[in-house]
Amino acid sequence: MPLPNGPKTPALFQIMRWVLSPMSYMEACVKTYGDSFSLKLDINSSPIVFFSHPQAVQQILTTDTKELEAPGDLNEIFQYLLGKNSVILLSGTQHQRQRQLIMPPFHGERMRNYAEVIDNITEKVLSKQQINQPFNIRNISQDITLSVMMQAVFGLYEGERAEKLQQLLCEILEVGSEAWRVALLYIPALKNVIGISQLWEQQQRQQDKADQLIYEEIKEQRENPDSSRTDILSLLMAARDEDGQPMTDVELRDELITLLVAGHETTATAITWALYWIQKLPEVRQKLLVELDSLGENPDSNAIFKLPYLTAVCNETLRIYPIAMLTFPRRVKTAVSIGGYDLEPGTVILGSIYSTHQRSDIYPEPKKFNPDRFLEKQFSPYEFLPFGGGARRCIGLAFAQFEMKLALAKILSSRELELVDNGEVQAKRRGLVTGLDRPIQMVIKSQRQVKSRTLETTSSI
Repeated sequence: MPLPNGPKTPALFQIMRWVLSPMSYMEACVKTYGDSFSLKLDINSSPIVFFSHPQAVQQILTTDTKELEAPGDLNEIFQYLLGKNSVILLSGTQHQRQRQLIMPPFHGERMRNYAEVIDNITEKVLSKQQINQPFNIRNISQDITLSVMMQAVFGLYEGERAEKLQQLLCEILEVGSEAWRVALLYIPALKNVIGISQLWEQQQRQQDKADQLIYEEIKEQRENPDSSRTDILSLLMAARDEDGQPMTDVELRDELITLLVAGHETTATAITWALYWIQKLPEVRQKLLVELDSLGENPDSNAIFKLPYLTAVCNETLRIYPIAMLTFPRRVKTAVSIGGYDLEPGTVILGSIYSTHQRSDIYPEPKKFNPDRFLEKQFSPYEFLPFGGGARRCIGLAFAQFEMKLALAKILSSRELELVDNGEVQAKRRGLVTGLDRPIQMVIKSQRQVKSRTLETTSSI
Protein backbone atom coordinates (compact mmCIF):
# COMPACT_ATOMS: atom_id res chain seq x y z
CA MET A 1 0.00 0.00 0.00
CA PRO A 2 1.43 3.43 -0.89
CA LEU A 3 2.42 6.01 1.70
CA PRO A 4 0.04 8.90 2.50
CA ASN A 5 -0.11 11.59 -0.19
CA GLY A 6 2.11 14.64 -0.03
CA PRO A 7 3.47 17.48 -2.16
CA LYS A 8 4.75 16.48 -5.60
CA THR A 9 7.33 19.25 -5.79
CA PRO A 10 11.04 18.29 -6.00
CA ALA A 11 12.73 17.29 -2.73
CA LEU A 12 14.89 20.42 -2.69
CA PHE A 13 11.77 22.64 -2.82
CA GLN A 14 10.18 20.66 0.00
CA ILE A 15 13.33 20.91 2.13
CA MET A 16 13.63 24.67 1.67
CA ARG A 17 9.97 25.27 2.49
CA TRP A 18 10.35 23.04 5.55
CA VAL A 19 13.45 24.97 6.65
CA LEU A 20 11.88 28.41 6.11
CA SER A 21 8.26 27.95 7.23
CA PRO A 22 7.59 24.51 8.75
CA MET A 23 4.38 25.40 10.60
CA SER A 24 2.58 26.96 7.64
CA TYR A 25 3.83 24.03 5.52
CA MET A 26 2.30 21.51 7.92
CA GLU A 27 -0.95 23.48 8.03
CA ALA A 28 -1.12 23.51 4.23
CA CYS A 29 -0.46 19.78 4.09
CA VAL A 30 -3.13 19.00 6.69
CA LYS A 31 -5.61 21.13 4.76
CA THR A 32 -4.79 19.37 1.48
CA TYR A 33 -4.06 15.80 2.56
CA GLY A 34 -5.69 15.37 5.98
CA ASP A 35 -4.41 13.72 9.16
CA SER A 36 -1.52 11.95 7.45
CA PHE A 37 0.88 13.15 4.77
CA SER A 38 4.39 12.50 3.45
CA LEU A 39 7.25 14.95 2.93
CA LYS A 40 10.56 14.30 1.20
CA LEU A 41 13.06 15.99 3.49
CA ASP A 42 16.16 14.11 2.35
CA ILE A 43 17.20 14.04 -1.31
CA ASN A 44 18.60 10.51 -0.97
CA SER A 45 15.94 8.91 1.26
CA SER A 46 12.29 7.89 1.13
CA PRO A 47 9.61 10.36 2.27
CA ILE A 48 8.91 10.83 5.97
CA VAL A 49 5.31 10.23 7.09
CA PHE A 50 3.63 12.77 9.41
CA PHE A 51 0.64 11.86 11.62
CA SER A 52 -1.54 14.22 13.66
CA HIS A 53 -4.59 12.19 14.70
CA PRO A 54 -4.38 11.37 18.45
CA GLN A 55 -5.03 7.67 17.81
CA ALA A 56 -2.11 7.50 15.39
CA VAL A 57 0.08 9.53 17.76
CA GLN A 58 -0.85 7.16 20.60
CA GLN A 59 0.09 4.15 18.50
CA ILE A 60 3.42 5.74 17.57
CA LEU A 61 4.33 6.59 21.16
CA THR A 62 3.17 3.35 22.79
CA THR A 63 4.72 0.85 20.39
CA ASP A 64 8.35 1.86 21.00
CA THR A 65 10.56 -1.27 20.96
CA LYS A 66 7.73 -3.35 19.44
CA GLU A 67 6.76 -2.51 15.86
CA LEU A 68 8.62 0.82 16.05
CA GLU A 69 12.02 1.92 17.26
CA ALA A 70 13.34 5.35 18.24
CA PRO A 71 16.99 5.00 17.16
CA GLY A 72 19.46 7.74 17.93
CA ASP A 73 20.78 7.82 14.36
CA LEU A 74 17.55 9.54 13.29
CA ASN A 75 18.48 12.45 15.58
CA GLU A 76 21.94 13.02 14.11
CA ILE A 77 21.08 16.58 13.16
CA PHE A 78 21.62 17.39 16.86
CA GLN A 79 25.08 15.78 17.04
CA TYR A 80 27.08 18.84 15.90
CA LEU A 81 26.02 20.61 19.10
CA LEU A 82 25.17 17.93 21.66
CA GLY A 83 27.75 15.24 20.89
CA LYS A 84 27.28 11.56 20.10
CA ASN A 85 26.84 10.55 23.78
CA SER A 86 23.84 12.81 24.34
CA VAL A 87 20.77 10.92 25.56
CA ILE A 88 18.99 12.32 22.49
CA LEU A 89 21.31 10.43 20.13
CA LEU A 90 21.67 7.14 21.98
CA SER A 91 19.59 4.03 21.34
CA GLY A 92 18.52 0.87 23.15
CA THR A 93 20.28 -0.05 26.40
CA GLN A 94 22.68 2.91 26.14
CA HIS A 95 19.73 5.29 25.92
CA GLN A 96 18.01 3.63 28.90
CA ARG A 97 21.24 3.80 30.96
CA GLN A 98 21.69 7.52 30.36
CA ARG A 99 18.03 8.30 31.11
CA GLN A 100 18.25 6.42 34.40
CA LEU A 101 21.40 8.34 35.36
CA ILE A 102 19.98 11.75 34.42
CA MET A 103 16.38 11.47 35.69
CA PRO A 104 16.79 11.72 39.51
CA PRO A 105 17.91 15.40 39.74
CA PHE A 106 14.77 16.52 37.89
CA HIS A 107 12.21 15.08 40.29
CA GLY A 108 10.97 15.27 43.85
CA GLU A 109 12.69 17.19 46.60
CA ARG A 110 15.89 17.61 44.62
CA MET A 111 14.00 19.73 42.11
CA ARG A 112 12.37 21.76 44.88
CA ASN A 113 15.88 22.77 45.99
CA TYR A 114 16.04 24.91 42.87
CA ALA A 115 13.00 27.03 43.83
CA GLU A 116 15.11 29.59 45.68
CA VAL A 117 17.60 29.68 42.80
CA ILE A 118 14.80 30.45 40.30
CA ASP A 119 13.29 33.13 42.58
CA ASN A 120 16.60 34.87 43.28
CA ILE A 121 17.79 34.87 39.68
CA THR A 122 14.45 36.19 38.39
CA GLU A 123 14.57 39.07 40.88
CA LYS A 124 18.21 39.80 40.05
CA VAL A 125 17.51 39.98 36.31
CA LEU A 126 14.38 42.11 36.79
CA SER A 127 16.19 44.53 39.11
CA LYS A 128 18.57 45.45 36.27
CA GLN A 129 15.66 46.87 34.24
CA GLN A 130 14.81 50.52 34.63
CA ILE A 131 11.24 51.76 35.02
CA ASN A 132 9.64 52.80 31.69
CA GLN A 133 12.74 51.69 29.76
CA PRO A 134 11.78 49.27 26.91
CA PHE A 135 13.46 45.86 26.86
CA ASN A 136 13.25 42.69 24.78
CA ILE A 137 11.35 40.22 26.97
CA ARG A 138 13.02 37.24 25.31
CA ASN A 139 16.45 38.53 26.34
CA ILE A 140 15.22 38.78 29.91
CA SER A 141 13.67 35.30 29.81
CA GLN A 142 16.84 33.83 28.33
CA ASP A 143 19.00 35.55 30.94
CA ILE A 144 16.83 34.00 33.67
CA THR A 145 16.71 30.47 32.29
CA LEU A 146 20.38 30.28 31.30
CA SER A 147 21.47 31.55 34.73
CA VAL A 148 19.15 29.02 36.39
CA MET A 149 20.61 26.19 34.31
CA MET A 150 24.19 27.33 35.00
CA GLN A 151 23.52 27.18 38.74
CA ALA A 152 21.31 24.07 38.69
CA VAL A 153 23.53 22.13 36.26
CA PHE A 154 27.03 23.29 37.24
CA GLY A 155 26.59 24.98 40.58
CA LEU A 156 28.23 28.01 38.96
CA TYR A 157 26.93 31.18 40.59
CA GLU A 158 29.50 33.79 39.67
CA GLY A 159 32.95 33.96 38.13
CA GLU A 160 34.76 34.28 34.85
CA ARG A 161 34.11 30.70 33.70
CA ALA A 162 30.36 31.02 34.23
CA GLU A 163 30.21 34.33 32.36
CA LYS A 164 32.31 33.05 29.45
CA LEU A 165 30.26 29.86 29.11
CA GLN A 166 26.96 31.78 29.20
CA GLN A 167 28.19 34.17 26.51
CA LEU A 168 29.46 31.35 24.27
CA LEU A 169 26.24 29.35 24.58
CA CYS A 170 24.16 32.38 23.64
CA GLU A 171 26.34 33.03 20.58
CA ILE A 172 26.28 29.36 19.51
CA LEU A 173 22.50 29.12 19.84
CA GLU A 174 21.93 32.41 18.05
CA VAL A 175 23.95 31.26 15.06
CA GLY A 176 22.33 27.82 15.21
CA SER A 177 18.88 29.38 14.89
CA GLU A 178 19.62 31.02 11.53
CA ALA A 179 18.10 29.60 8.34
CA TRP A 180 21.45 28.76 6.68
CA ARG A 181 22.43 26.70 9.72
CA VAL A 182 19.21 24.68 9.62
CA ALA A 183 19.49 24.20 5.84
CA LEU A 184 22.99 22.80 6.43
CA LEU A 185 21.53 20.04 8.58
CA TYR A 186 19.21 18.88 5.80
CA ILE A 187 21.66 19.52 2.92
CA PRO A 188 25.18 18.81 4.29
CA ALA A 189 26.77 19.56 0.89
CA LEU A 190 26.16 23.26 1.63
CA LYS A 191 29.16 23.09 3.99
CA ASN A 192 31.36 23.41 0.91
CA VAL A 193 29.73 26.63 -0.31
CA ILE A 194 32.02 29.63 0.05
CA GLY A 195 30.79 31.85 2.86
CA ILE A 196 28.82 29.12 4.61
CA SER A 197 32.00 27.05 5.12
CA GLN A 198 33.62 29.99 6.94
CA LEU A 199 30.55 30.46 9.14
CA TRP A 200 30.58 26.74 9.92
CA GLU A 201 34.25 26.85 10.95
CA GLN A 202 33.63 29.93 13.10
CA GLN A 203 30.81 28.19 14.94
CA GLN A 204 32.97 25.11 15.50
CA ARG A 205 35.63 27.30 17.11
CA GLN A 206 33.04 28.75 19.48
CA GLN A 207 31.87 25.22 20.27
CA ASP A 208 35.45 24.14 21.06
CA LYS A 209 35.86 27.07 23.48
CA ALA A 210 32.62 26.13 25.27
CA ASP A 211 33.73 22.49 25.49
CA GLN A 212 37.06 23.53 27.02
CA LEU A 213 35.26 25.44 29.78
CA ILE A 214 32.95 22.49 30.48
CA TYR A 215 35.87 20.04 30.71
CA GLU A 216 37.68 22.46 33.05
CA GLU A 217 34.65 22.48 35.36
CA ILE A 218 34.37 18.66 35.26
CA LYS A 219 38.09 18.32 36.10
CA GLU A 220 37.82 20.79 38.97
CA GLN A 221 34.84 19.02 40.48
CA ARG A 222 36.49 15.60 40.12
CA GLU A 223 39.56 16.89 41.98
CA ASN A 224 37.49 18.60 44.69
CA PRO A 225 34.45 16.40 45.41
CA ASP A 226 31.88 17.86 47.79
CA SER A 227 29.05 15.62 48.97
CA SER A 228 26.97 18.63 50.10
CA ARG A 229 26.56 19.96 46.55
CA THR A 230 23.16 19.54 44.89
CA ASP A 231 23.95 20.70 41.33
CA ILE A 232 23.26 18.23 38.54
CA LEU A 233 26.93 17.82 37.56
CA SER A 234 27.76 16.68 41.10
CA LEU A 235 24.83 14.28 41.11
CA LEU A 236 25.74 12.87 37.70
CA MET A 237 29.37 12.42 38.74
CA ALA A 238 28.23 10.44 41.78
CA ALA A 239 25.70 8.35 39.83
CA ARG A 240 26.44 4.76 38.90
CA ASP A 241 24.76 2.49 36.39
CA GLU A 242 23.64 -1.09 37.05
CA ASP A 243 27.22 -2.30 36.60
CA GLY A 244 28.52 0.23 39.09
CA GLN A 245 30.15 2.34 36.36
CA PRO A 246 30.23 6.16 36.43
CA MET A 247 29.85 8.45 33.42
CA THR A 248 33.03 9.34 31.54
CA ASP A 249 34.12 12.96 31.04
CA VAL A 250 32.92 12.87 27.43
CA GLU A 251 29.54 11.45 28.45
CA LEU A 252 29.24 14.13 31.13
CA ARG A 253 30.10 16.87 28.63
CA ASP A 254 27.50 15.67 26.13
CA GLU A 255 24.74 15.36 28.75
CA LEU A 256 25.60 18.71 30.34
CA ILE A 257 25.52 20.57 27.02
CA THR A 258 22.23 18.80 26.21
CA LEU A 259 20.72 19.96 29.51
CA LEU A 260 22.06 23.51 29.10
CA VAL A 261 20.83 23.90 25.52
CA ALA A 262 17.53 22.02 25.76
CA GLY A 263 16.84 23.26 29.28
CA HIS A 264 17.17 27.00 28.83
CA GLU A 265 16.42 27.89 25.20
CA THR A 266 13.05 26.14 25.19
CA THR A 267 11.89 27.40 28.60
CA ALA A 268 12.96 30.96 27.73
CA THR A 269 10.77 30.86 24.62
CA ALA A 270 7.83 29.47 26.61
CA ILE A 271 8.11 32.19 29.27
CA THR A 272 8.33 34.85 26.55
CA TRP A 273 5.18 33.58 24.83
CA ALA A 274 3.32 33.36 28.15
CA LEU A 275 4.17 36.97 29.07
CA TYR A 276 3.12 38.13 25.60
CA TRP A 277 -0.32 36.50 25.88
CA ILE A 278 -0.79 37.58 29.49
CA GLN A 279 -0.03 41.21 28.69
CA LYS A 280 -1.97 41.18 25.42
CA LEU A 281 -5.17 39.78 26.98
CA PRO A 282 -6.27 41.84 30.02
CA GLU A 283 -8.87 39.27 31.13
CA VAL A 284 -6.17 36.59 31.30
CA ARG A 285 -3.83 38.89 33.21
CA GLN A 286 -6.54 39.90 35.69
CA LYS A 287 -7.57 36.31 36.47
CA LEU A 288 -3.96 35.29 36.89
CA LEU A 289 -3.13 38.18 39.24
CA VAL A 290 -6.17 37.39 41.39
CA GLU A 291 -4.99 33.80 41.72
CA LEU A 292 -1.37 34.75 42.46
CA ASP A 293 -2.41 37.36 45.03
CA SER A 294 -4.58 34.80 46.83
CA LEU A 295 -1.37 33.13 48.03
CA GLY A 296 -0.23 36.24 49.88
CA GLU A 297 3.41 37.32 50.23
CA ASN A 298 6.28 34.81 49.94
CA PRO A 299 4.15 31.88 48.80
CA ASP A 300 5.45 28.32 48.93
CA SER A 301 6.83 27.10 45.59
CA ASN A 302 4.64 24.00 45.75
CA ALA A 303 1.54 26.17 46.16
CA ILE A 304 2.54 28.19 43.09
CA PHE A 305 3.16 25.03 41.08
CA LYS A 306 -0.34 23.74 41.86
CA LEU A 307 -2.27 26.92 40.95
CA PRO A 308 -5.00 25.86 38.46
CA TYR A 309 -5.20 29.00 36.33
CA LEU A 310 -1.42 29.49 36.17
CA THR A 311 -1.16 25.86 35.05
CA ALA A 312 -3.86 26.46 32.44
CA VAL A 313 -2.03 29.56 31.12
CA CYS A 314 1.24 27.62 30.85
CA ASN A 315 -0.49 24.69 29.13
CA GLU A 316 -2.26 26.94 26.62
CA THR A 317 1.07 28.67 25.91
CA LEU A 318 2.65 25.30 25.16
CA ARG A 319 -0.35 24.22 23.10
CA ILE A 320 -0.83 27.14 20.74
CA TYR A 321 2.85 27.29 19.67
CA PRO A 322 4.61 24.19 21.04
CA ILE A 323 8.36 24.69 21.29
CA ALA A 324 8.94 21.24 19.80
CA MET A 325 6.93 20.95 16.58
CA LEU A 326 7.36 17.18 16.27
CA THR A 327 7.91 14.03 18.27
CA PHE A 328 11.32 12.45 17.85
CA PRO A 329 11.24 10.25 14.73
CA ARG A 330 10.47 6.55 14.83
CA ARG A 331 11.45 3.89 12.33
CA VAL A 332 9.21 0.94 11.48
CA LYS A 333 10.83 -2.36 12.60
CA THR A 334 8.13 -4.79 11.55
CA ALA A 335 5.23 -4.07 9.17
CA VAL A 336 2.55 -2.09 10.97
CA SER A 337 -0.72 -0.32 10.15
CA ILE A 338 -1.05 3.26 11.45
CA GLY A 339 -3.79 5.70 10.56
CA GLY A 340 -5.13 3.33 7.93
CA TYR A 341 -1.77 2.98 6.16
CA ASP A 342 0.30 -0.22 5.99
CA LEU A 343 3.89 0.83 6.65
CA GLU A 344 6.85 -1.28 5.61
CA PRO A 345 10.01 -1.79 7.71
CA GLY A 346 12.42 1.13 7.34
CA THR A 347 9.70 3.79 6.98
CA VAL A 348 10.42 6.86 9.11
CA ILE A 349 7.40 8.41 10.84
CA LEU A 350 6.73 11.46 13.00
CA GLY A 351 3.95 12.68 15.23
CA SER A 352 3.21 16.31 14.38
CA ILE A 353 2.75 17.94 17.79
CA TYR A 354 1.97 21.28 16.17
CA SER A 355 -0.73 19.83 13.88
CA THR A 356 -2.31 17.88 16.76
CA HIS A 357 -2.43 21.02 18.90
CA GLN A 358 -4.10 22.90 16.04
CA ARG A 359 -6.95 20.40 15.55
CA SER A 360 -10.31 22.19 15.85
CA ASP A 361 -12.05 18.92 16.76
CA ILE A 362 -9.95 18.82 19.95
CA TYR A 363 -9.34 22.54 20.50
CA PRO A 364 -12.22 24.69 19.14
CA GLU A 365 -10.87 27.97 17.69
CA PRO A 366 -7.29 26.66 17.90
CA LYS A 367 -5.75 30.02 16.94
CA LYS A 368 -7.37 31.66 19.98
CA PHE A 369 -5.41 31.79 23.24
CA ASN A 370 -7.89 30.36 25.72
CA PRO A 371 -6.51 28.95 29.02
CA ASP A 372 -10.04 28.08 30.18
CA ARG A 373 -10.08 25.09 27.83
CA PHE A 374 -7.60 23.40 30.21
CA LEU A 375 -9.92 24.03 33.17
CA GLU A 376 -12.96 22.69 31.35
CA LYS A 377 -11.47 19.49 29.96
CA GLN A 378 -8.69 17.00 30.65
CA PHE A 379 -6.76 16.26 27.47
CA SER A 380 -5.09 12.91 26.86
CA PRO A 381 -1.27 12.62 26.52
CA TYR A 382 -1.84 12.13 22.78
CA GLU A 383 -3.95 15.28 22.36
CA PHE A 384 -1.66 17.53 24.41
CA LEU A 385 2.00 16.56 24.17
CA PRO A 386 4.32 19.59 24.31
CA PHE A 387 7.11 17.43 25.73
CA GLY A 388 6.67 14.52 23.31
CA GLY A 389 6.06 11.03 24.66
CA GLY A 390 7.13 7.42 24.78
CA ALA A 391 10.77 6.41 25.13
CA ARG A 392 11.91 9.88 24.00
CA ARG A 393 9.70 11.97 26.29
CA CYS A 394 11.55 15.05 27.55
CA ILE A 395 13.49 14.23 30.72
CA GLY A 396 13.32 17.80 32.01
CA LEU A 397 9.58 18.37 31.58
CA ALA A 398 8.84 18.61 35.33
CA PHE A 399 11.76 21.02 35.85
CA ALA A 400 10.69 23.13 32.84
CA GLN A 401 7.12 23.44 34.13
CA PHE A 402 8.36 24.22 37.64
CA GLU A 403 10.74 26.93 36.40
CA MET A 404 8.19 28.43 34.01
CA LYS A 405 5.54 28.77 36.73
CA LEU A 406 7.88 30.14 39.39
CA ALA A 407 9.49 32.68 37.04
CA LEU A 408 6.11 33.89 35.75
CA ALA A 409 4.73 34.14 39.30
CA LYS A 410 7.74 36.18 40.42
CA ILE A 411 7.62 38.53 37.42
CA LEU A 412 3.87 39.17 37.55
CA SER A 413 3.64 39.46 41.34
CA SER A 414 6.50 41.93 41.67
CA ARG A 415 6.25 44.12 38.56
CA GLU A 416 3.57 45.94 36.57
CA LEU A 417 4.41 45.21 32.93
CA GLU A 418 3.10 46.70 29.71
CA LEU A 419 3.55 45.84 26.04
CA VAL A 420 5.24 48.60 24.03
CA ASP A 421 3.57 47.37 20.82
CA ASN A 422 0.26 45.51 20.95
CA GLY A 423 0.66 44.17 17.39
CA GLU A 424 0.44 40.48 16.52
CA VAL A 425 3.40 38.17 16.99
CA GLN A 426 3.56 34.89 15.07
CA ALA A 427 5.61 31.75 15.52
CA LYS A 428 8.53 30.97 13.22
CA ARG A 429 11.34 28.44 13.11
CA ARG A 430 14.21 29.09 15.49
CA GLY A 431 16.84 26.47 14.79
CA LEU A 432 15.25 23.05 15.29
CA VAL A 433 12.41 24.41 17.44
CA THR A 434 9.91 27.28 17.31
CA GLY A 435 10.44 30.90 18.24
CA LEU A 436 8.95 34.34 17.64
CA ASP A 437 8.88 36.20 14.34
CA ARG A 438 9.88 39.50 15.94
CA PRO A 439 11.16 40.86 19.27
CA ILE A 440 8.55 41.66 21.92
CA GLN A 441 9.28 44.93 23.68
CA MET A 442 7.89 45.54 27.16
CA VAL A 443 8.38 48.10 29.92
CA ILE A 444 8.16 47.86 33.69
CA LYS A 445 5.68 50.54 34.75
CA SER A 446 6.26 50.13 38.48
CA GLN A 447 7.05 47.79 41.32
CA ARG A 448 3.97 45.85 42.36
CA GLN A 449 2.66 45.03 45.81
CA VAL A 450 0.55 41.95 46.45
CA LYS A 451 -3.03 43.20 46.70
CA SER A 452 -5.66 41.68 48.92
CA ARG A 453 -8.60 40.28 46.97
CA THR A 454 -12.04 39.40 48.20
CA LEU A 455 -13.00 35.76 48.42
CA GLU A 456 -15.77 36.40 45.94
CA THR A 457 -13.27 37.64 43.32
CA THR A 458 -10.88 34.77 43.99
CA SER A 459 -13.56 32.13 43.69
CA SER A 460 -14.42 33.31 40.20
CA ILE A 461 -11.31 31.66 38.79
